[in-house]
Amino acid sequence: QSHFVESGGGLVQPGGSLRLSCVASGFTLANYDMGWFRQAPGKEREAVSCIEPTSRVRTYADSVKGRFTISRDNAKNTVYLQMNDLKPEDAGVYTCASGHSSSCRRNLYNRWGQGTQVAVSS
Repeated sequence: QSHFVESGGGLVQPGGSLRLSCVASGFTLANYDMGWFRQAPGKEREAVSCIEPTSRVRTYADSVKGRFTISRDNAKNTVYLQMNDLKPEDAGVYTCASGHSSSCRRNLYNRWGQGTQVAVSS
């Protein structure tokens, strides 16, 4: 049975950094676009960043461009999200997903992790 194990979330001060990891098991991550999505309390889930299998195409939400970097290591079946200069509005549950959309079309992602909590507060 396929699933994801996400880690790296936590509490950080504004301006701080976190690195999220998502390890896939039960399927070959290299065959899929991978994405990170987040959901803040009371808000809809939104796309943060997505990456296609060869890493040549990476998509970012405008709100995180220049601060977040998505990467993947297909040999390790793992996708990462490096988050720098975190802001309070970045807080939420971050979830990785696999699908078929390097442009982060959420409805084309059909395998989801459980999520990891990110809090940004002084």
